[in-house]
Amino acid sequence: MVRSDMGSSSSRRKNGEVRILPITVRGEIHAGESLCATLLAATRLLKLHFQDGDILVVKHKIVSKSEGAVVALNEIRPSAASRVWARRYGLDARVSELAVRESRRVVRRKHGVLITETRHGFICANSGVDVSNVDGGQHAVLLPENPDHSAASLRRELKKQLGLEIAVIISDSFGRPWREGLTEVAIGVAGMRPLVDYRGRRDPHGYSLHATVDAVADELACAAGLVCGKLAGTPACIIRGYAYCRGNGKARELIRPAQNDLFR
Repeated sequence: MVRSDMGSSSSRRKNGEVRILPITVRGEIHAGESLCATLLAATRLLKLHFQDGDILVVKHKIVSKSEGAVVALNEIRPSAASRVWARRYGLDARVSELAVRESRRVVRRKHGVLITETRHGFICANSGVDVSNVDGGQHAVLLPENPDHSAASLRRELKKQLGLEIAVIISDSFGRPWREGLTEVAIGVAGMRPLVDYRGRRDPHGYSLHATVDAVADELACAAGLVCGKLAGTPACIIRGYAYCRGNGKARELIRPAQNDLFR
């Protein structure tokens, strides 16, 4: 359990403590398995109980596996361009080919890294294609086809099984311009507003805020990343105590429109 004292500002939270409760899942998730049933079974083993207002954060990889978004690399025939690129940097040409296929466009190629815009509109490395934590390099996991839909489906099933209002966030690890290291972002959201707009509110000194919009879904995904590490065997967690704004929010609200983006 990770606890964080977030201060006394009632504009963000009604209380000062936010708890992060890791959910360890035994074994692999396979296509067609009920992710809801798997997570509920895991919580029972851990003697965890969901509460109304909890936030379930799930790493995208187990969502993708349950939905069958897994590709056998021996079935991929790389293009000549992908083979040249992979040979230059010692990469797997099949993964490079998948990254291009899963993209709308390649934003940048440099030092063996492909920065792409996915069909969802995410800007990330290799279109989110990943071979870690799968089966030793025989298959690659893709991003869910529609992460917002996946989050909404999981939320509906949890409500059906438990009768509780639980928000769901699907997260993935992205790099960031001008910053080293990876951090978590929300790629799917259901049951909560992903942004909190403080514009027009006044700070304690009476100053009216003009530009502050917090990406709370991303912040919660990052908090979850403290216990849902790549090698931790903990693909999900419950965040408890954060007073989020309930609503029909979607992760695509976090994607900045091109006309408002200063860096495109």
